[in-house]
Order: sequence, then structure tokens, then C-alpha cells
Amino acid sequence: MPQAQVQWVLTLGWERALRQHFLFRRTPSLPGMQRLEGRPICTRPAMPDLSPGITLSSASVRLGGRLVLDGLSLVLTEGRIGILGRNGSGKTTLLRLLAGLIAPDSGQVRLDGFDPHSDRKAALGAIGILFQNPDHQILFPTVEEELAFGLAQQGLAQPQALARAGAVLAAEGRAHWAKAPVSTLSQGQRHYLCLLAVLLMHPRTILLDEPLAGLDLPTQTRLARRFAALPQRLITITHDPATLATADRVLWLEAGRIAADGPPDRVLPAFIAEMARIGEQDADADLTG
Repeated sequence: MPQAQVQWVLTLGWERALRQHFLFRRTPSLPGMQRLEGRPICTRPAMPDLSPGITLSSASVRLGGRLVLDGLSLVLTEGRIGILGRNGSGKTTLLRLLAGLIAPDSGQVRLDGFDPHSDRKAALGAIGILFQNPDHQILFPTVEEELAFGLAQQGLAQPQALARAGAVLAAEGRAHWAKAPVSTLSQGQRHYLCLLAVLLMHPRTILLDEPLAGLDLPTQTRLARRFAALPQRLITITHDPATLATADRVLWLEAGRIAADGPPDRVLPAFIAEMARIGEQDADADLTG
């Protein structure tokens, strides 16, 4: 890619810029690509090779002079982790911190033992993100170009990269997507395209940012089934407790601090009760800043 085009991509915002971090890892095969029709949503594969995980040690973040994350100390090793909180609780900032997009103002973050903010090369195969809005992640006009982009950056000639992208789509029963403009895909289909692009990078941990928000029920079901069958560690960031019922661990983030941390059957009822209590109050005129 010409340098000018690279610079253009990097000016599109942090979500699109993150795509650049996952474009230089060889991908001879795709894990978790088996067809999943007929499996229950809660089905999970065996996950014997999970990475060491993510450790936060007294990590704090300030944005615009405001303390957004306040001294978080966490060890995230489970296969399915949920981070739950209402709007303004610090979830998006925590996602950026875990991915290494920002550094803590104090404390430290370690992803599989290294600093993901300062060691971007090591982060390439360690972590991926599926953003809430797929249009913040997609860079190219056609489906095959979107999938071939990373392969070309790995050194494949463009014809080979396009051929491999086509093979991936064929394996997914979506060969007819190859030359389709991304703009013709539904939001759910664009989410699926972004998931394939993330899986091409073979990350050991995937961050899911409100992955089912704004999708119709059939699309939610299909994506949830696919997520459940992935062998990677999944960290789901959401305000919706229903999506975390089968998680191994749920963290409730409130005003930049951990309000509760434990199994879903303990954390979710407490969160729901507190949200109901807050909802009974006329408090939505308060400013967060």
C-alpha cells in the first residue's frame, strides 16, 4: 500500500487505525471456521491453549482531566469474560486500554506478559477487536478486497491474496459475496465480514464491543452461535446483562471502578436490581463531566 494511503487510513480514527495492528501475521489456516448450523448458542469448544491473559495493576486513565478508570487491578484469564456497565461507566476506555490503544496514566497493563501499548508487534497475534459499528472497521469497497488486504500486507501477491479470500468465503458458504460492494451488505453481514477479517489475524483474545447491538433477532442468534464456538478467549463489553448469562466471569464497571466481580448468577441480579433502582429516579438530567 502506498505511504500516502497508509497515512489516510491512520487518520480515520482509532477504531479503523487498529486494523493496521493486525495486518502482518501469516495465516495458513483459519481456526473456528467450521459450519455451525444446528448447534445451540451456548455450545463451547474445548479451549486448552488459552494465552496467559491480561493483567491490570492499579491502572488509571484520565481523559480531559477527568478520572475515567480508577486504579483497576484485574487478572483476566477465563475463556468467556463479560464487562458490564451502563453508558459512561468507562467501558469503551477500558476496551481501548486492554487493546493497547491507550496507555494508563498510572499503573500498568500486561497482555500475555508484555505491554500492548509499547510493543505493537507482539500484539499482532495476541488481540483482536470486533467493533460495535462495522463501518468503523471496514476499509475497502468490496468484500474480497477487505479480506485480501491483510494477506497482501503479509507478502502475498494480490492475485493470491484474492484467491485466499475467495476460499475463505467459499468455506463459509458465502462465495457469492466476493465481488459484492460492502455497501450492499446488511449490518449483520458487515459484522460477519469484520469477524472473518479478525479471525484471519489469529488473535488469542478477541474483544467484542456491544457485538449484538442494533441487530435483528435472527442475526443475533447466528452471531452468538458463532461466537460461542470460537476457541479464542472472548471479552464482551456490553450494557446488556442478557448477553452475559453464560459467561465464566462478569465484571460490573461503575464510574471507572469495579462494583462487582464474579459468576453471572451473582453479578447479573445485583446489576439488574441497581439499574432498576436508578431507573425509578429522575436522574437523567445529570451531566457526567
